[in-house]
Parts: sequence; structure tokens; C-alpha cells
Amino acid sequence: MSETIIAGLVEGGKATGGPPFGPALGPLGVNINAIVAEINEKTKPFAGIKVPVKVIVDTTTKTFKIEVGAPPTSAMIMKELGISVGAKVKDEVVGNLTLEQLKNVVKAKEAKLYGKTIAERAKQVLGTCKSMGVKCENEDPREIIRKINSGEIKL
Repeated sequence: MSETIIAGLVEGGKATGGPPFGPALGPLGVNINAIVAEINEKTKPFAGIKVPVKVIVDTTTKTFKIEVGAPPTSAMIMKELGISVGAKVKDEVVGNLTLEQLKNVVKAKEAKLYGKTIAERAKQVLGTCKSMGVKCENEDPREIIRKINSGEIKL
């Protein structure tokens, strides 16, 4: 079995037969449209965010497998808030995440975060919020982490 792996970044749900995949897949003799359709289906939940994608082609049988990576946590936070950049200076606040939006990011990143519980994974996301200049429920993310640890906030 001979495999070829093609990797690239695509905007969720917007892969095309052009670069990065089309020119690399063409010489392999596979159905590019079927591959692009599957990439778009698998990346649809990440609309508006660039997502790492790997296409693994068995050059003997012409079968393929698509692996979609997770976008960076910061990109997920920015999507939830509708912003394009994080803070540029230390005390700048660029947004305020609700607990519901926090849960959305945690669920989307679930496979890539290390915690065993939603609370442990949420604390990792809150750490990213702190470094980006994003508050949560109008409070410093460290305060929300303290409230999660004390049981005052249940996720």
C-alpha cells in the first residue's frame, strides 16, 4: 500500500478544487470533487475559521481518508465574539465571553483539550481568554477559574 498525504489549511466549508488540494490531488487520479465535498462537509462547523486538513490517499486503490484538525482555541474565541484580533497591549479588553459561549468553545475543542471534565477544559480556554484580553461574564478569567474551583460556578 502506497500512501500520499496532502495537508493544508482551508476555511471551514469552503474548500475548492484549487490550491492547496486540487493541484496536489490531480496527478494521483482521484475524484477531486468527492474529496472537496467531504472536506466541506467535515469542516462546515468551523465556518469562518481556517482549519488544518489532511487528505490521505491510497495511490493503489485510489481511496482516501480525510482528517480534520481543530482550529486554535484563540480562533474559536474570536469567532464566538465576532472579533478579528486579540488585545495588543497588556490591559486592553477586546471582548466578553458568556458562560454559554465558553461552553461552545470547550465543546468544539473537546478532543484537543487535556482536562477530563468540562470544568477542567473550560479553565484551559479561560487561560487563553486571559492572554487575549477577553473577559468572561464581565470578570477577569482568573476570577471565573477561582469560582469554578470553589464550586460557585458549575459547568
